[in-house]
Amino acid sequence: MISVPIIIVGIVVLYLLNCIKVLREYERGVIFRLGRVLPQPKGPGLIFVFAPIDRMLRVSLRLVTLDIPPQDVITKDNVSVKVNAVVYFRVMEPLKAIIEVQDYLYATSQLSQTTLRSVLGEVELDDLLSKREKLNAHLQEILDKHTDPWGIKVQLVETKHVDLPEVMVRAIAKQAEAERERRAKVIHADGEFQAAGKLTEAADIISRNPQTLQLRFLQTLTEIATEKNSTIIFPLPLELLRSFSLEKPRADKS
Repeated sequence: MISVPIIIVGIVVLYLLNCIKVLREYERGVIFRLGRVLPQPKGPGLIFVFAPIDRMLRVSLRLVTLDIPPQDVITKDNVSVKVNAVVYFRVMEPLKAIIEVQDYLYATSQLSQTTLRSVLGEVELDDLLSKREKLNAHLQEILDKHTDPWGIKVQLVETKHVDLPEVMVRAIAKQAEAERERRAKVIHADGEFQAAGKLTEAADIISRNPQTLQLRFLQTLTEIATEKNSTIIFPLPLELLRSFSLEKPRADKS
């Protein structure tokens, strides 16, 4: 028969083996001893948890990606939209994450949903669509402020998709089309204005040198004769003939 001391030694060995816990590099163990938390979390590596005196809770220090489901938001200009987002956070102080809040994952998720509805409800639809980076930074700042007592650091908040009603989609498309037409008209008017300025400068130059107009007239005749195989009758200005006349004015008889 096996002696009692051997049995006792075997039980002690099994108990010690059962007390050995291994924590990974990204894990920390918050240990409660007789109901009181130890001042420093354990890990990583090999630690001893003496059950039933000790009770350990594992806390991961890795970055957590929290998906916020679509939230019904009514913007400042009374437009109903659905917005979903994603929150990136990590546990910085494991003791606070365990002691200060019952379930930090659930609490952060609920806080993110309510904050998303609250913040986006204070802006207009145009700002919601065009100023996402500013709104994301504002959301991150608010969430980080509220989760700091829980030992959680919110590093980034990103709104992923804004689901608009079909009526608003058509209205935005019409607005964008009208904006494109307005820009086209402005560009066309600006081009006409610049062309008119250049024509005015050209007219001033020609008015100071009439031979320029005559040369332009001859150039136009050449271009028309080259491009079209037809007979075109043009009136010949007398000024043109007078410029080519070799007759000199007679001297006054005494």
